[in-house]
Amino acid sequence: MPNSRLPLLALSLLAVALAACDQSQSQAQGAPPAPPEVTVALPMKKMVSDEEEYVGRFVAVDAVEVRARVSGYLEAIHFKDGQIVKKGDLLFTIDRRPFQNALDQAQATLEQAKANLAFAERDLDRGKSLKLDTTITQQTLDQRVQARRVAEATVKAQEAAVQQAALDLEFTELKAPVTGRIGDRRVSVGNLVTGGSNGSTTLLATIQSTDPIRFEFTWDETSYLRFLRAHKDARGMNAPVKLKLIDEETFAHEGHMDFIDNAVDRSSGAIRGRAELPNPDGTFTPGMFARIRVAMAPPAEALLVPDTAIGTEQVRKFVYVLNAENVAQPRYVSLGRLVDNLRVVKTGLKADDRVVINGLMRVRPGALVSPQPGAIASAAPVPPPTKSE
Repeated sequence: MPNSRLPLLALSLLAVALAACDQSQSQAQGAPPAPPEVTVALPMKKMVSDEEEYVGRFVAVDAVEVRARVSGYLEAIHFKDGQIVKKGDLLFTIDRRPFQNALDQAQATLEQAKANLAFAERDLDRGKSLKLDTTITQQTLDQRVQARRVAEATVKAQEAAVQQAALDLEFTELKAPVTGRIGDRRVSVGNLVTGGSNGSTTLLATIQSTDPIRFEFTWDETSYLRFLRAHKDARGMNAPVKLKLIDEETFAHEGHMDFIDNAVDRSSGAIRGRAELPNPDGTFTPGMFARIRVAMAPPAEALLVPDTAIGTEQVRKFVYVLNAENVAQPRYVSLGRLVDNLRVVKTGLKADDRVVINGLMRVRPGALVSPQPGAIASAAPVPPPTKSE
């Protein structure tokens, strides 16, 4: 009899345990889930300049084509391809002998013309004294006056010929007209080069100045008007600019505006601007691409949030802001540029808004969240490692 009661007692205990489990599961399913934890912080306040970025190219302040001005055989080259040359440095020498001979001949002809002039002057003086005694006629005296004038004109013509011959001799030595980096030689020693003022002159080399250097870019009419209204003095000349190369992370190079074109291009609706920057080490090379940042307005206080706090809804950007009851509400914003890895918020956000900066994927519009206090810290971008690293 006692043995028959044991199975019944075990079944009763098992039924009680199963009923307790069902009750606890039903209670767990009926309880609301805990609100998700998110990190919130107030947007950072910082003085930020209203700047815009553009892509452009470097151009040399002075770009010169070295061409021969007289024809002759190239005798010597006095530079290495690609070196820095200074204004006045000797670059090429053309065979000077034919031009030296022409100069000597012009000087000899000048001396002959001066001798003829001296004879004509003495002959005229004798004629004037003889005319007083009526020994010669007036016609003979007039002929001697004419002879002196012809001799004077001949002397002037020969003096010009001597000057031209001396100039041609000087042109046999081609010197650097500007300071800059010279390209490679286009003609080797021993070749005949053609000079003159026509379009068939021989190109010997090119020189591009390097320091300072200019940077050209174009901007649209809206940006141009904003720039003019912010910089009313002299159309923004000397306005500060910053620049970075394609392999750089920060705008570390500083310069200033020095030119804005006088007309907007009708086909593109853009206007050309130009900045000038120092280039002591020659890193900036004419034709190289870079990005420039132009200050469109004086610095003003702005609100900044990290990019991780910004969500996207089709074409609109938003951040989640908590109200007094810790309910998340989307706030649509317009964004600006990055400043120390933080995004500038132009409109849509207030300084006392609690912004969700971490846990954005766990938030739903109108949902209750559990906020954890945080802070927004700016961080300058890390420069890329050098080759030695």
